[in-house]
Amino acid sequence: MNAVRGGRWSRRNRDERGWLRGAPPPRWVRVLPVLLLLAVCTATLLTPHARDLGFLLGAIPPLAVLSYGPLATALLGVGVVVALNIPATHLNRPGNTDLLTIVFVAVLSVFVSYVRSHRDAQLDTERAIGEAVQRAVMPPLPERVGIVGCSGFYRAAQDGTLVGGDFFDVRDGPYGVRAVMGDVQGHGLAAVATVVSLLGAFREAVLDQPGLESVAARMDRRLTVDSAGVRHGELFATGVLLEFSPDGSAVRVVTCGHPVPVLLHEAHALDVTVVPGPPLGLGLVGVDPPKEVTVPLAPGDRLFLASDGVWEARNADGAFYPLSVRLAALTGAVSAELPGAVWADVARLRYEVRDDVTMLVLTPEPPTA
Repeated sequence: MNAVRGGRWSRRNRDERGWLRGAPPPRWVRVLPVLLLLAVCTATLLTPHARDLGFLLGAIPPLAVLSYGPLATALLGVGVVVALNIPATHLNRPGNTDLLTIVFVAVLSVFVSYVRSHRDAQLDTERAIGEAVQRAVMPPLPERVGIVGCSGFYRAAQDGTLVGGDFFDVRDGPYGVRAVMGDVQGHGLAAVATVVSLLGAFREAVLDQPGLESVAARMDRRLTVDSAGVRHGELFATGVLLEFSPDGSAVRVVTCGHPVPVLLHEAHALDVTVVPGPPLGLGLVGVDPPKEVTVPLAPGDRLFLASDGVWEARNADGAFYPLSVRLAALTGAVSAELPGAVWADVARLRYEVRDDVTMLVLTPEPPTA
């Protein structure tokens, strides 16, 4: 899985099943053919009663295909044939049919290894292109934007993707530092196009819209226009927008159907009280604009934003993850480590996550005089 942590992209830890999806195989798979060849040869050298183990040599070339290129596979195949014809191994009496079968399997394994190597090279190229495109959609978050320190965490629900249906961004503009977090309809690669539209609208509106309500209206209009000519087009997204005052003493918040930010004040975690507006894309933001609320900030205060993937994680009893309560217990973590601490807490308490996971910590740090 892939995450943005502390402004950097970090790959999701792959388990041993990941090599079946194109990741490098585990180390034990790579050394298995060599160990098997050595084990059979050693056993047959020590005692003639181990000659019945010779059938295991036929598995070495196919096993080599999983880990090695055509040259190494060919060398292992030659090693098998040589081992069968060395008198000291007591395996030098295979029938012609058996020997021809092993030679055929070895040659076929070399061909399969050649095809696999070319396929893997093509997949690596396609994966690199896909990651470059997705990073262009949502580049790594800087550690600081203007007066605001930033730390984010992103984990897409769909394997093999860096960007799903969640998004966030922090931009400095003529009206101050503004941040957005949103969750579009659906998740995975199908939602990336909607994410692109919303992030583009937000980045443009940051530069020329004086109020958060007008920024939300610009994003709402973008989705409304995108879905106008599409049959059964019902694009919508939830979102939360923030704007910090120049001195970092207050933040303005607007929500459009998205979970509210959590204010971390000393050892307390308090949900910001704000009247939510309608989700983006329904064409209602301009008609019934969301209500903006201004929240005063004390030195050291932080704002924690999370997507539905965190708020709606469930345990075995079907209960939601108590994010605000758990944040109060985790406020001792520094901002850069807080998203990772929450993710580790979700896993430790065995809450199941079924959606994209996005977390963002914003720490206003006005420059000292």
